[in-house]
Amino acid sequence: MIRLIGVRDEPLSVDEVLAAVSAPGAGGTAVFVGTVRDHDHARTVTGLDYSAHPSAEQQLRAVMEKVAADHPVHGLAAVHRVGDLRIGDLAVIAAASCAHRAEAFAACRQLIDDLKANVPIWKHQTFADGGDEWVGAC
Repeated sequence: MIRLIGVRDEPLSVDEVLAAVSAPGAGGTAVFVGTVRDHDHARTVTGLDYSAHPSAEQQLRAVMEKVAADHPVHGLAAVHRVGDLRIGDLAVIAAASCAHRAEAFAACRQLIDDLKANVPIWKHQTFADGGDEWVGAC
């Protein structure tokens, strides 16, 4: 069921994630793609840097195991980027495949929400006004 887990410093691929969750019995696949946007709370973002605790992949696996226990998934995948990212870069991709679309949507939603809440990955944003901020779990 868990087909792909990664915390990487290289660009992410939606095609890789889709291929990982592909399954003959899957009638629905839901994918979430998080990208670096150019603003946050009415401030212009110029870039950001993601950092991860050494246990991030282990924590991500635990999140995915919980999603697999809660939903009838055929495949799960989640990859998160670390390092310096630019506006428009892919920061995270999560996907779930299930027999039906409603199940896939629910599983993917839980996967990305729980990843953001529980996996120790932090975002350091820089702003055009010269300021910066650290954001807890991403």
